[in-house]
Amino acid sequence: MDDTYQVYVNRVARLTLPESYHSQLEYIQESPKFKPDSQGKRQAVSFPGYTIITPPAEEDFENQEIYNNLKICQQQLSEKFDPNFLIPIPGESLHFTLADLIWDGAYREASKQPDFHSNLHQAISQSFQSFKSTPIPHGIRWQVFGFMLMPRALGVCLVPRDEESYQKTIEFRRAIYQNPTLIPLGVDQQYYLTAHVTLGYFGHIPEDLDRGHFCNVLSSFNQQWLDSTQEIWVKRAELRKFDDMTHYYRESNWPILDF
Repeated sequence: MDDTYQVYVNRVARLTLPESYHSQLEYIQESPKFKPDSQGKRQAVSFPGYTIITPPAEEDFENQEIYNNLKICQQQLSEKFDPNFLIPIPGESLHFTLADLIWDGAYREASKQPDFHSNLHQAISQSFQSFKSTPIPHGIRWQVFGFMLMPRALGVCLVPRDEESYQKTIEFRRAIYQNPTLIPLGVDQQYYLTAHVTLGYFGHIPEDLDRGHFCNVLSSFNQQWLDSTQEIWVKRAELRKFDDMTHYYRESNWPILDF
């Protein structure tokens, strides 16, 4: 289901163009994953599920430089916009999602099945074991290409350092999504891979939002990614659970895969 290497690179490159920002800004919406509390401050609401990600920033010691730079980016963005407009993800939870599994309504329904959690863990473990990873010279590496606007979130999109990194990632995803024991558990591939790190979700969208200024801010930030390459080295995939969009956790015996 995922793109070929060149199709992927071309598609992602278009997402970071100023004209793409202008057109996408017409469709951004308030994220239902965060709601204002009694004092008007946006708080994460229940949105449970499972995912397969690289270790979150606070645990990913190989990638501290890029995550520190993304945290600085979050801070700089927060200074340029109303705090209720963009709700940042906690810096320690930043991560690269390798394969979405199941979430929200689908998770709530599927988790009613007897032994759902143990069956899911076992199926993911099987997928990890079936993936035969031959090391590649520079490892699986992705780099920040620029901001991407999603309907309810803002992130930085990633492009593979080389075709081998892309192919390894796609092969890994196939080992997940082509596992027939996951389908009865409600896990299904719903999206083409658009590799990214989510930085924050949209809250209140002002009617008078200066869209030109917003696009200029994103474009100026993009220049720094071009001037100084920021790479994520994918060394491990982990099954993680989340209760909302601010924290991703696991138990010590849950499946992991070291590349």
